[in-house]
Amino acid sequence: MLFNSNGFIFLFLPIVLTGFFILGRRSREMAAIWLVGASLFFYGYWNPVYVPLLLGSILFNYFFGLRIARADSRGQDGLERLLLVFSVCANLGLLVYYKYANFLLSSIGSSFSIGKVILPLGISFFTFTQIAFLVDTSRGKVKEYSLSHYALFVTYFPHLIAGPVLHHGEMMPQFAKRETYRFDYGNMAAGLVIFFIGLFKKTVLADGIAFYVDPVFEAAANGNHPGMLGAWLGTISFAFQIYFDFSGYSDMAIGLSRMFGITLPLNFHSPYKSVNIIEFWRRWHMTLSRFLRDYLYIPLGGNRKGKARRYFNLLATMLLGGLWHGAGWTFLIWGGLHGIYLSINHGWHAMRRRLGQDPNLPLPRFVHALSVLFTFIAVMVAWVFFRSKNLDSAFSMLEAMAGMHGIGAFSRGGVNWVWISLLIVWMAPNTQQIMERIHPALDYQADKGSRLQWKPDLRWLAAHVLLALFALISISKVSEFIYFQF
Repeated sequence: MLFNSNGFIFLFLPIVLTGFFILGRRSREMAAIWLVGASLFFYGYWNPVYVPLLLGSILFNYFFGLRIARADSRGQDGLERLLLVFSVCANLGLLVYYKYANFLLSSIGSSFSIGKVILPLGISFFTFTQIAFLVDTSRGKVKEYSLSHYALFVTYFPHLIAGPVLHHGEMMPQFAKRETYRFDYGNMAAGLVIFFIGLFKKTVLADGIAFYVDPVFEAAANGNHPGMLGAWLGTISFAFQIYFDFSGYSDMAIGLSRMFGITLPLNFHSPYKSVNIIEFWRRWHMTLSRFLRDYLYIPLGGNRKGKARRYFNLLATMLLGGLWHGAGWTFLIWGGLHGIYLSINHGWHAMRRRLGQDPNLPLPRFVHALSVLFTFIAVMVAWVFFRSKNLDSAFSMLEAMAGMHGIGAFSRGGVNWVWISLLIVWMAPNTQQIMERIHPALDYQADKGSRLQWKPDLRWLAAHVLLALFALISISKVSEFIYFQF
């Protein structure tokens, strides 16, 4: 089931909300179980075959979480470490089987294949969420072990398919609050506003500009070389398509959760306004960046073991982050490029510090604009590999962008979409800045205030109804979110 479908908006969501708050008046436990059941239905609507897999994963990790906590409380460090390693490896083994087995076999030249494996929806997200739970348990950060709340933590449908990647400690206290299970007009109003802003981004902006993406990349995949203008238009269009697609999903997840009285962590914060790649990864898929930092980069040694080791850790982390997005050389190169970008960026900052300059100080306006543009171009080059079906088509696109296959032509409609997208992305406030008054996400701190701030008044109601109508009318063809494939 998709957030951007009429069945979800007009049937599933009202029924789930009504049942949750009616049951919440009688029993918080019953309301939590109701929401778990609804989330499993939401997940199983796509393919019910994988519901037992999800349930098995939940029970396995809950059981091992309890055993790890018990071993820790008894001072059995060896047993605790053994349980942690085994349970994390089991989670990774499941992920490798479904997502990477055939890719690994083909990469080593093996003729053996395990056959066509249908990737369970959201397996990367619920696996990483539960690995974080196991590691946090071993670190003594987990304080509650209610099975119903743990199941809700994992299956909670606003985040289940495409994130954000949640920490146990930031969700369990909210599930335990009495206020969460009581209907609140403020939460409902704010949640609806954020949800429909996200729906507008998806159905109007992302799906609208997608029309100029697919033909270019499909042509390259089929061995036809696009011209320079067409290749650049297709690449820039994809940069904005994935931006609005993921930004829209992130808004919709936060808005849906707010309707239930739950505040999710921020996962997307105007990344194309970044002045460098370091800042980009603090703004793009923020909870995945947090997971990779806390559970991969830092355990590898972070920046504590010298400069060479630091850059190796950055590259290794981003290579694995690329593979997390998909089993293919294109994703690996995409991650590797960002690892190289980050290493160069950190090296540049280190050199500036040696010269007595503070790299964190604001830049002059012209230099700031150039830095944003340069960062955007670097990100776009990497997006070519992310979007391309294989390496040949990716290199064909890059050759075309370099003018090696002629100038070609471009679509005026596509150029108009690009200009509209540029104005929105670089000039307009983002959803968090608009909704700043109601603190839309966990730990959100506004970096720049906006004059355009939401208020519960008639003018905003009229504007929001108009926005929602445009978004709903645009649901002519339901399209999946790009991050659903991961």
